[in-house]
Amino acid sequence: MDWEECCNKRIAKEAKPDEDMINSLVKSSKNKMESESKLSMDNITAASKLSLAYDSLRELLEALALKNGFKVYNHECYTAFLREVLSESHQAEEFDEIRKARNSVNYYGKEVSEQEAKEMILRIKALRALVSKLLVR
Repeated sequence: MDWEECCNKRIAKEAKPDEDMINSLVKSSKNKMESESKLSMDNITAASKLSLAYDSLRELLEALALKNGFKVYNHECYTAFLREVLSESHQAEEFDEIRKARNSVNYYGKEVSEQEAKEMILRIKALRALVSKLLVR
């Protein structure tokens, strides 16, 4: 889905930047990453740790979209937002791969090993760092 389709379908729309909401999202994102780090990694917690890390990243993306004057209602449209609005193609592709991996676990029952979760969480942390830099620009 491209950005134009996201907007035409009202999955993404213009919104007034709201500093209080942006700060709240950044704080919630940070709390989720701290929660993820407090869980030990094992076969039982791997999927939960992955979900917490992904949610943390998604909240940062929500804050970034809002800062840029948009409200996005669909995770897939964050890919289009990164690629087409911010011209961050590499980050868009990375987010899309992470989104698909997380969806496989959350919605399709794919089991995730400790190693897979560790690798995905490292990718999420790297992308979070890049999104955080975009937030302070």
